Amino acid sequence: MKLSIRTTIVAGGLAALALGGWWWWSRSQKDPLADLLVAQATIGDIQQTVQATGTLRPVRLVAVGAQVSGRITALAVAVGDRVKKGDLVATIDSLTQENGLKSAKAALADVRAQKREKEASLVYAQAVLERETATFAKQASSKDAFESARATVETTRAQIEALTAQIAQAEVKVDTAQVDLGYTRIVAPIDGTVLLVMAQEGQTVNAVQSAPTIVVLGRIDRMTVRAEISEADAPKVKVGQPVTFSILGDIERRWEATLEALDPAPDTLRSDSAIASSTSSSASSSSSSSSSSSAIYYYGRFDVPNPDGMLRTYMTAQIRVILGEAKGVVTVPTAALSPAGRDGGRTVDVVAADGTTARRAVTTGLDDKVRVEIRSGLTVGEKVVVGRRSTEAKASSMPRPPGGL
Repeated sequence: MKLSIRTTIVAGGLAALALGGWWWWSRSQKDPLADLLVAQATIGDIQQTVQATGTLRPVRLVAVGAQVSGRITALAVAVGDRVKKGDLVATIDSLTQENGLKSAKAALADVRAQKREKEASLVYAQAVLERETATFAKQASSKDAFESARATVETTRAQIEALTAQIAQAEVKVDTAQVDLGYTRIVAPIDGTVLLVMAQEGQTVNAVQSAPTIVVLGRIDRMTVRAEISEADAPKVKVGQPVTFSILGDIERRWEATLEALDPAPDTLRSDSAIASSTSSSASSSSSSSSSSSAIYYYGRFDVPNPDGMLRTYMTAQIRVILGEAKGVVTVPTAALSPAGRDGGRTVDVVAADGTTARRAVTTGLDDKVRVEIRSGLTVGEKVVVGRRSTEAKASSMPRPPGGL
């Protein structure tokens, strides 16, 4: 009895499976596109772009430093302040420079006084020479006295010329001391915004070896974007192409500009063994191998207005360089295209009204890697094959056969 019940259950299950298989086979026979992924040719816009990442910088960025040493007696700005060219930024204790100017002026006055003394001596020496010349002509004085008077005149004139040169040197020293005194008042070299304050009131700065930075100013009403373009994309990018970019804090907003420059060489050129100084061949080869193993980027630059101050220094920009654009053209998914043939031609599998497919040659245009422009070979509304369903996809989409199995 148990054997007959088990046999009945097995037979029923096999019958159900057979019925389900027959039902699925009949369905697939009625729908020849069941295992195909199909898309329709539509009208759309295509934009072929190169993606890049960039950094925002003020169009002008200036580190304002001290050119004289001393203690900062006043700091007139704070971060965020807007300044005009010539506005006071900071002052440095000027006592040393004032004393230097006084010394230079005193030295100048001393040399001028020496020149006036020699000029007076020259007048006397010339008078003596005139008398000696007259008496020597009458043989009333010796030739030695005449020549001595003439030598005195020439010597005095030479001394005056030397003092004239010393006066010029002393005037230069006065001017230099005056400039050094002016350096104790640090002023803004450009119109801009204070981005960073690197010193504080009471701090002593030493400008002997290099000019210490007091503040950093930037013109943020216009920003420069420096885009990193990979070596794979660099041949496609040209100066004058339109660009758009967004920032991480506002990915919906798009700024538009035009690519203004593209570096002919990457920054890694700095480490090239032919340029960088190296002490040994091993260091040279190490530098070369390091350069070759790192990614290569060519930097493009463009400016963009920033009237509302939304763009800030060193923000990251997500950039798209627009290589080409077509609007209102016939498009299909890029996956519908066959690989390019030897002649560069492309084909698509077109689905006919009766469900059959036929291969057709097409002429393509711009391709954004999602959809491609079809310039000839297809019309709007025609269907093309973009792929085939996988085994898992077909299994998941298979209708349940009668009986719930």
